[in-house]
Amino acid sequence: MAVSTVLFVSGVTTLLHTSFGSRLPLIQGPSFVYLAPALAIINSPEFLGLNENKFKHIMKELQGAIIIASTFQALLGYSGLMSVFVRLINPVVVAPTIAAVGISFYSYGFPLVGNCIEIGAGQILLVIIFSLYLRKVYVLGHRVFLIYAVPLGLGITWAAAFLLTEAGAYSYKGCDVNIPASDIISGHCRKHVSRMKHCRVDTSHALRSSPWFRFPYPLQWGTPIFNWKMALVMCVVSIISSVDSVGSYHATSLLVASRPPTPGVLSRGIGLEGLSSILAGLWGTGTGSTTLTENVHTIAVTKIGSRRAIEVGACILILLSLIGKVGGCIASIPEVMVAALLCFMWAMLTALGLSNLRYSEAGSSRNIIIVGLSLFFSLSIPAYFQQYGISANSNLSVPSYFQPYIVASHGPIRSKYGGLNYVLNTLLSLNMVIAFLVAVILDNTVPGSRQERGVYEWSEREAARSEPAVSKDYELPFRVGRIFRWVKWVGL
Repeated sequence: MAVSTVLFVSGVTTLLHTSFGSRLPLIQGPSFVYLAPALAIINSPEFLGLNENKFKHIMKELQGAIIIASTFQALLGYSGLMSVFVRLINPVVVAPTIAAVGISFYSYGFPLVGNCIEIGAGQILLVIIFSLYLRKVYVLGHRVFLIYAVPLGLGITWAAAFLLTEAGAYSYKGCDVNIPASDIISGHCRKHVSRMKHCRVDTSHALRSSPWFRFPYPLQWGTPIFNWKMALVMCVVSIISSVDSVGSYHATSLLVASRPPTPGVLSRGIGLEGLSSILAGLWGTGTGSTTLTENVHTIAVTKIGSRRAIEVGACILILLSLIGKVGGCIASIPEVMVAALLCFMWAMLTALGLSNLRYSEAGSSRNIIIVGLSLFFSLSIPAYFQQYGISANSNLSVPSYFQPYIVASHGPIRSKYGGLNYVLNTLLSLNMVIAFLVAVILDNTVPGSRQERGVYEWSEREAARSEPAVSKDYELPFRVGRIFRWVKWVGL
């Protein structure tokens, strides 16, 4: 159900954003930026005592937090405040902030891959070989291995895991993979339970139990629960998401050989990202929706900057979301393969974040110190906060890669205001929040020339309106823009 919902909302928001947002060929989808705070909420100790409908209760809490944060982001964009806020955002701020999102999940990657090393490591090697060693190999005039490195690696590994499962490589005498680990008495089975759980492809019943057709609908988990503590955390994260999008807008405009958007167009794009995330909250995806940094790289690789291609892809996502078996098939992918896939994707996200430094003087000692401090403190400060969550919950049956996100109620900040403790302990344990705070403070207080800082250049509104090519790229379709021309802060 959740996968179909994500496909549906991703398709709808992509279609909306491509048509009425920044008019740049960017794909929208669930953001990694929202993943860390979502994990913090899911693993919050206040939910550990729930026995009935725990999943639905957590999803309703997430829905409420995402809806409030998305409304804040929409107001940030459509009110014109984003045009003012963007003056604080430069490549030296964007680079470590996005990079911190990628490196923050290092503990989830290979530690989980190691549970079935032949499957996980094999998939990582395949993706590396396809994307690097075979990147210049053409098949029918296309660099197939570079463009489809991830789906090819996933498909081949998935097929190999299926054949090994069917051949009995992960079957052990007298052991049943469907029996919970806590109920296993035999020492022989306990020894192999991890391999059975992580290597086999038939441990999930998602494909078998999913319906053939299902229409995702809003409020499917129930009425959202609005909690100001969680909403405040998500509001800060929505600002991080906007910072990510600012860098993506600028980079994409250069890739498609267009003038950078005006501050009004940028604000309009951020505003629509907020509206898209409200849809994600209403449909209960569990994360917000934002411009995906990885798709900047996709445009660079494929050389395709057509909005029509993105709109067709969005329609395909919407159609696939109606077929329950498609969602069930995706949900049945073994967790170790997901971790191997994310090892590559998060590494890409980190590198793409740092690539923003090319718009500034990357060799400047000023920038080196700011970026270095931002990245180091984005790992070190959260580690200090997270150790309290781990030590306080050492007896809980929570996977090691989720333990850092249980810090909310056990962090070092312990004032008499419980809500404030929750917000500060959670925010300061999130890597990208620390990276953003350190970078934005230092970059805007340490003297440096515009060239050294790599200040993003945005097109002037009047100059953009006088150029037909720029108007074609950023004008709203169906003459909608004429209605809103008086709204200068979100117009062309």
